[in-house]
Amino acid sequence: ETLKAFDREVNEFVDYLFGPRDPRVRGWFLLDSYLPTFFLTGAYLLCIWLGNKFMRNRPPFSLRAHLIVYNLGITLLSFYMLIELILATWEGGYNLQCQNLHSAGEADIRVAKVLWWYYFSKVIEFMDTIFFVLRKKSSQITFLHVYHHATMFNIWWCVLNWIPCGQSFFGPTLNSFIHVLMYSYYGLSVIPSMRKYLWWKKYLTQAQLIQFLLTIVHTLSAAVKPCGFPFGCLMFQSSYMATLVVLFINFYIKTYRKAPSRTAVKETPVTTEIKNGFHKDYFAAANGLQNNKKAQ
Repeated sequence: ETLKAFDREVNEFVDYLFGPRDPRVRGWFLLDSYLPTFFLTGAYLLCIWLGNKFMRNRPPFSLRAHLIVYNLGITLLSFYMLIELILATWEGGYNLQCQNLHSAGEADIRVAKVLWWYYFSKVIEFMDTIFFVLRKKSSQITFLHVYHHATMFNIWWCVLNWIPCGQSFFGPTLNSFIHVLMYSYYGLSVIPSMRKYLWWKKYLTQAQLIQFLLTIVHTLSAAVKPCGFPFGCLMFQSSYMATLVVLFINFYIKTYRKAPSRTAVKETPVTTEIKNGFHKDYFAAANGLQNNKKAQ
């Protein structure tokens, strides 16, 4: 009873902040109450903290088969969402500059169903970080990484409840395309024989930056020439995307533009040089279990 009362108070507060929800998505899985999304996000953050403590004195897991299956699954889901969004918006005659929430009829429902999968994919993608923890890739668990994963899941809960179609289609369409490229890259990188062909990681980050900038332009175009899409949502999305642009530019500069210091060059032995685009520590981590068996 206490939990039900708390759940009711939380959702009444959220409704007070944002107004009436879209009735077309009532009853859809995970949408009627904010608490599941909130608790899943909390569990995600807790797993990072506890997982790092658990793995501190343990060898990294390889997880090669798991990573291949996982990345293939996300690639296929992203490809489905990309194609379905293109077909649904084409069917509804969506206006690229500004599209409201109700004029496309059944096509709007079709778009909303795809965007629900987009929202749900964000909780699946929490596994990106869990795999980093289990493989002891602590350098990959940056503020940008955790911020992006945690906030996207919560933001898209709000999107599905209040603006589940219309102008909301553009960002997920671009992002689904980027994820097809990104997760296929991650899946291929797990296969040793494919690593020598994976020279294009840097361009994935550039594509992500272009994606964010295009989404900002598309969002603001609806503010310049309104069509009934909520103005506050447009401003929030633009502001959030701006934070991602800043963080991704900072990540890109640190990763690809910062030259190694002379001290670092001197201290780095020949055996730690990068091979086929991967540092030797990558292979040490990926084959941690194998090395332990040999040692035994």
